[in-house]
Amino acid sequence: MELAVYNTQGKATSKKVKLSDSIFGIEPNDHAIYLDVKLIMANKRQGTHMARERADVAGSTKKIKKQKGTGTARAGSIKNPLFRGGGTVFGPRPRIYSFKLNKKQRKLARMSALSYKAKEDAILILEDIQLDSPKTKEYTSVLNNLKVGDVKTLLVVPENNTNVYLSSRNVKNTKVLEASQVNTYDVLNCKKLIISEGAVDKIEKLFS
Repeated sequence: MELAVYNTQGKATSKKVKLSDSIFGIEPNDHAIYLDVKLIMANKRQGTHMARERADVAGSTKKIKKQKGTGTARAGSIKNPLFRGGGTVFGPRPRIYSFKLNKKQRKLARMSALSYKAKEDAILILEDIQLDSPKTKEYTSVLNNLKVGDVKTLLVVPENNTNVYLSSRNVKNTKVLEASQVNTYDVLNCKKLIISEGAVDKIEKLFS
């Protein structure tokens, strides 16, 4: 798959970039995508939720009434979940939601996500962007020049670029990632995937 390289003014240059079919042209595996996105979302959960069960609520441990002869059900503690102010029955407890997913399956999921974007013609190749200082106005100008200012975008840069990252931080519906941080969720969550020219080789080396 061959794509034109655009400059920051939004005009196509004479350069072309060929995307590897073994990464951007595979048959997408929906189940691998599902598992990888599930893992990414699970890793974001703190898992610190906790409800007070009968051992945790405050209350007397004295038997509240005699065992027999009251005509009602027997009760041994005011902390019984059946009473108002009692403990929660089988409430949530702190836990880790993460689970194991094989490296090959995660790699397949990311390549499937990239292939979906390639099939949808939702990939733009941009010349390596350089900003002298963090300027939100300059960053939004680049997006507008590419005619993607009103859609959700993901910009992939070859390596850490502080000025570009800080320039994009206050812009709604856009995100900047290094090539090594490309993941299934962020690729699928954007409408347009903008890949910096220098990041193409990094992505292909990462998945080769």
